[in-house]
Amino acid sequence: MDNQIRVLITGSNGLLGQKLVKRCLAKGISFIATSKGENRNPDCPSDRYLEMDISNTLNIKKVFDFFYPTHIIHTAAITNVDYCEINKEECHEVNVEAVKKLVQVSNTYHSHFQLLSTDFVFDGLKGNYKEDDQINPLSVYAKSKVDGEKYVQENANDWSITRTIIVYGEGHNLSRSNIVLWAREALKTGNTLSIIDDQFRAPTWADDLAYGCLEVALRDKKGIFHLSGPETMSVLEIVYRVADFYGFDKSVINIVKSDTLNQPAKRPPYTGFDLVKSRRELDYNPKTIEQTLGLLSEMKD
Repeated sequence: MDNQIRVLITGSNGLLGQKLVKRCLAKGISFIATSKGENRNPDCPSDRYLEMDISNTLNIKKVFDFFYPTHIIHTAAITNVDYCEINKEECHEVNVEAVKKLVQVSNTYHSHFQLLSTDFVFDGLKGNYKEDDQINPLSVYAKSKVDGEKYVQENANDWSITRTIIVYGEGHNLSRSNIVLWAREALKTGNTLSIIDDQFRAPTWADDLAYGCLEVALRDKKGIFHLSGPETMSVLEIVYRVADFYGFDKSVINIVKSDTLNQPAKRPPYTGFDLVKSRRELDYNPKTIEQTLGLLSEMKD
């Protein structure tokens, strides 16, 4: 089946998009990488890249006409939670309306549509969420992802939803950093850091996430899958673990509560995923933070 599928990746300039490109190349899977603007990933061959504006139906159809994908892995989204809270219309346009356009075109071409979603669809009162647990979004961003999920479930002819939790790893020319790389660079300076201890997440290695997303396609799976790191911990512990791994001084870390940050968007306090389904159906076996820190490139002085 591997060589019969043709994967269209949206958001290919992002961290997960770049890891999907890397994995497709390694496994000999036919793919086309798409993002708005030029290709910023030097590892993606230019003949495997097309510019695509996900809010433009004609543009989407042009790409589908060129490639005829069997599977779409839709990673493109506005994921900055506070930005979405302040820019509701733009958030809705990109995270909901574009999903509708992509699903409608996917149906026409009989393509499987996979939507990347988030732990933020939950309110964070329980933690260790299963795929069929009750959703209750707390923010504009979270509601946009829920709306996207609902549209996919109700309208896509062939679909899957892969939810994940704070993704980290290294990529080329990324527009945003991530918690682990940020912590490593910030701790290296030796300056005082203020870190929250009352939000709990299961940080996800981007390469593991890419594996899971592609296995959904390769195994022709449908439905919802939870793909995250194997351990749920406070943001403070994430930073502590990075400090311990590299031998940084933890005394520079100042512990604070979320409400002192005055962030526009409300966050779920405790998420984390039950991975039983993904382990069973996808052979998903994610790495711990310590296992992945050794895989990051050496720090630049």
